[in-house]
Parts: sequence; C-alpha cells; structure tokens
Amino acid sequence: MEKRGLQNFPMDRYQSFEELSRHEAEGVDYVILSRKGSASLAVIAPHGGGIEPGTADIADAIASNQHPFAAFKGIKKTGNAALHIRSDRFDEPVAVRIAEQAHGAVTIHGCRGGEDRVYVGGRDDDLKRRIIDVLNGAGFHAEESLRPGLEGRSPRNICNRCLTGQGVQIEISRGLRENMFEGLAKRSTRKKSETFYRFARAVRDAIEA
Repeated sequence: MEKRGLQNFPMDRYQSFEELSRHEAEGVDYVILSRKGSASLAVIAPHGGGIEPGTADIADAIASNQHPFAAFKGIKKTGNAALHIRSDRFDEPVAVRIAEQAHGAVTIHGCRGGEDRVYVGGRDDDLKRRIIDVLNGAGFHAEESLRPGLEGRSPRNICNRCLTGQGVQIEISRGLRENMFEGLAKRSTRKKSETFYRFARAVRDAIEA
C-alpha cells in the first residue's frame, strides 16, 4: 500500500501485528528479517516486500553490516496491501525491539508518484535536515515531508520508538524506486541499478556523519 496522504489511506485491514498474525501465516504471507549491528542507529522497513516494493532492499543496503536492521515483508503472490499496518500502529515485536534498543531510528517507506521524489519526516530535525541536504547533493530531489500522514511526527510512529524518541521517516516515490530497480514489481528477479547504490550510500553517509 503506497501512501499518498493520510486522508487517502484505505482503512487498514489489521490494526496491530497481533491481529494480523491471527489471520496471516509467517513464511507464507509474510517474513520478518533482522540482524544486529554495532552502530547506535537502526534502519527499519516496516512495509517491505510486496507492500511497498523495494523498501526492504533499500533499508538493508543502508544498514549494511554496521546498523541494526529489521524488515517486515509481504510475500503473498497478490494482495500484499492487506498486510499494511500504519506506522503509528506498527508493533511487530522484532522491529519494535530493534527500534527501542537503538539511540535513533530511520525507517524506509514507499509512496506514490511517478516523479523522482524523497519526502523526509520524523522528529529528529537535525538528522532530517542532514539527510535532505546529502540526498540533494547526490542528485536526488529530497524535501521535508509536510503532507498529512507522511510527517512521521507521532511519538508512536515506529521511527520515533527509539531511546531518544526522535527518528526519521523516509518516503521514496514509486518513480524513484522504479529507477532503483530493473523490474521493481518482480521481487525475485529484479536487479539493482546504480541509482539504488547511490541512494543507499548517500543516506548512509548522512546518518554516519
């Protein structure tokens, strides 16, 4: 379910991970990925796989081997939008634990739009500005997210459930993600482009500065 603004959201089928897990099967409908890291900032993709395609791969590349990483991925053949849990209600235990143990957190999301755009929200204003500046310097079009539903300001948003209570939410347009992959919708066969690696390097440089 690629987001435009809160007022445009269809109602999520599930309001919590506990509710989702009663109706969907791990390993069949979804998978949970995670790994530890030595850095103090976690990178999380709460709507990966077929929910917001490409976001888990992007988060994984940004995290690299240094940052704690988690991803919730929809793996249904069709209908992965049903697995979307809004970020301020997203409570999958593995991702929440990784966020809560980290000093800060960055979450990677996908939104609609054919143009190359990156919308950066969250409560960590300093890191948010640094990410925007570094992405623009790397040739991307990044701006602060002021659109309803994409600001990432709620304390319950998974990006802000870190030790400082201040994280960053990065929304990447469909158009830009299509430039990051050859065959974005073909999860098993798609290939990462130079744009993918350039984006991941830029965000990693910003969060490690």
